[in-house]
Amino acid sequence: MDGFPILSLMMAVPMAGAIACLFAGANQARWIALLATLADLVLGIILWMNFDQSGGAAQWQFQEYAPIFGRFAWALGIDGIALLLIALTVFLMPICIGASWLSIEKRVQEYMAAFLFMEVLMIGVFTAQDLYLFYIMFEAGLIPMYLIIGIWGGVDRIYASYKFFLYTLLGSVLMLIAMMWMVHEAGTTDIPTLMAYNFDPHIQTWLWLAFFASFAVKMPMWPVHTWLPDAHVQAPTAGSVILAGVLLKMGGYGFIRFSLPMFPEASAQLAPLVWGLSMVAVVYTSLVALVQSDMKKLIAYSSVAHMAIVTIGLFAFNQAGLEGAMMVMLGHGLVSGALFLCVGVIYDRLHTREIARYGGLSINMPKYAVLFMLFTMASVGLPGTSNFVGEFLSLMGIYQASSWVALVATTGIILGAAYMLYLYRRICYGEQKNADAAAMPDLSMREMWLLAPIAAAVLWMGVYPESFLAPMRPDIRALEARLAPAAPAGDSRIKLGAPKPVEDAHHEEATATSHEEASGEAH
Repeated sequence: MDGFPILSLMMAVPMAGAIACLFAGANQARWIALLATLADLVLGIILWMNFDQSGGAAQWQFQEYAPIFGRFAWALGIDGIALLLIALTVFLMPICIGASWLSIEKRVQEYMAAFLFMEVLMIGVFTAQDLYLFYIMFEAGLIPMYLIIGIWGGVDRIYASYKFFLYTLLGSVLMLIAMMWMVHEAGTTDIPTLMAYNFDPHIQTWLWLAFFASFAVKMPMWPVHTWLPDAHVQAPTAGSVILAGVLLKMGGYGFIRFSLPMFPEASAQLAPLVWGLSMVAVVYTSLVALVQSDMKKLIAYSSVAHMAIVTIGLFAFNQAGLEGAMMVMLGHGLVSGALFLCVGVIYDRLHTREIARYGGLSINMPKYAVLFMLFTMASVGLPGTSNFVGEFLSLMGIYQASSWVALVATTGIILGAAYMLYLYRRICYGEQKNADAAAMPDLSMREMWLLAPIAAAVLWMGVYPESFLAPMRPDIRALEARLAPAAPAGDSRIKLGAPKPVEDAHHEEATATSHEEASGEAH
């Protein structure tokens, strides 16, 4: 694979597909989009197979470099962290196209083109090695999502799309200013070089806050999360899948790629801020989810709570926390995407998201009920499913840094079980009050094909997480080493006493032995 520009090809395929869709008929556009995303999935598998996971290779693999003008260059390359997020992207995209097959009837060509263009930009974000190239990809990703919500969304789509666009754009303006200062200071736009560059600790705080403004909105973190429920509720099903599955992960990726390695002192200094916001998010958004009557809103609020576990893990400053955060991102990408598909399945039949309109679906839709149960359990973090591994590692990591944060974060997982099981009980169990819900047909073959691969991936991640931990382990270790000098001391370290001198130990042993012999004689 040396010298072959596979990353550029992975961006060129959906780009060509997007252009072709615009000049095709509605049905042709659907097939072009499906074939383009499947081709990218095949390229993603080839990328995974050829990626050196041993840790002996250079950190950055499949690098490409072509200068454009000045310091700006087409520089691509991936490490294990980027590989996993690219794999998640190319895995979910064909499923999104399949989910839109029948539900999107107007302007199909533009819709498919917007989705394919978004795939180009998402892969661009995870592969960019040039600071400005990253910024362009990161920001341009807003445009197709804004159009998908604004044109093909629900009743309040215009309000939701503007809110989504303005929130995410405003945070990123500060990030651009910080990037320009960094390039001026370090004299390079190369991300790997900047990751090892030591900025002045006083300046680091301001740079960290500028990046935080962008990534916190993208995650989203409390209190800048309010755009997410609106965007999810109004977006078409596939839009919600890709928003929850991949776009939210860009915030977490930003923390791993920029905030932590480039500004380690500032990250340590401001970790309590992140912990505080995350603790509020875990508890507050879980309680808000508990009282929702709209299925999509409930899952949207659960996303905020899950992403708060990610930020808690990232700012634990240890390997367990960082690996856990990555695993939660991957697991949540699969599970929340699947839950939104499950909502889409019944929404297509009854055209309502009100939980009260359903009930007893396990009677007339048993296949649906089984798959929905699997994804509900995965969202709760049942052992043997994808989210368990990530949540367990994140909590283990944060416990080493702050036992209080771990305590509060754990309550979020308990509340998560409450709102997800309550949702499942109201939809799949109980009496069949509504005749129209009781008459709904079970999953079609197309819907089975959409949900089955995600179900398999969720179980694979839960049963054998090593396949996903191995590619990122060398990069997580490198990041931990970079953070180690600045990492704050945890409050949960057991204080060990001074070791006993050898003579004392021998004396105690001899005394204990004589006591045992004496008691034996007495018996």
